[in-house]
Amino acid sequence: MPYSEVPAFLKELRSREGMAALALEFVILTAARTNEVLGARWDEIERVDGTWTVPASRTKSGRPHRVPLTDAAFSVLDRAKGQGEFIFSNKGRPLSNASMLKVLGRMGKGDVTTHGFRSAFRTWVSEETEFDRDTAEAALAHVVSDKTEAAYQRGTLFGKRRELMKAWADYCGVA
Repeated sequence: MPYSEVPAFLKELRSREGMAALALEFVILTAARTNEVLGARWDEIERVDGTWTVPASRTKSGRPHRVPLTDAAFSVLDRAKGQGEFIFSNKGRPLSNASMLKVLGRMGKGDVTTHGFRSAFRTWVSEETEFDRDTAEAALAHVVSDKTEAAYQRGTLFGKRRELMKAWADYCGVA
């Protein structure tokens, strides 16, 4: 889905009931991978510092990834509250990979993938903001592949990523 269509889509999505719709909204607002969101547990959320820490076992890089959460992301969590160990669950079990695709299909967006929202986010960052490439890539939990560059870039750019995710939520119209 082109990033220009995400705000209208998100507005329609927010009118839908169900855990899969909430999970999809969280995917969009955090630019996280599907499996990271579907496996998200309440004990990974830290409300005091406004973060979600995805454990290394669920990241593509094999390293923990701290995600800054916006007010809009916390709104999703508040609506999902009380569902068990997993944030996005059905009868105590995490939702399946197909659950969000079914929501997209019911919304007439069967040609859109959940992962594609990460691409929409990345394109939006490049085309519509002044945020640098490193911050965008860190927000997507992409690893610096150049060994020399990785040796010098040891930070997480967390403060910049927090600003970026707030700007994304603002753009999406849900801040």
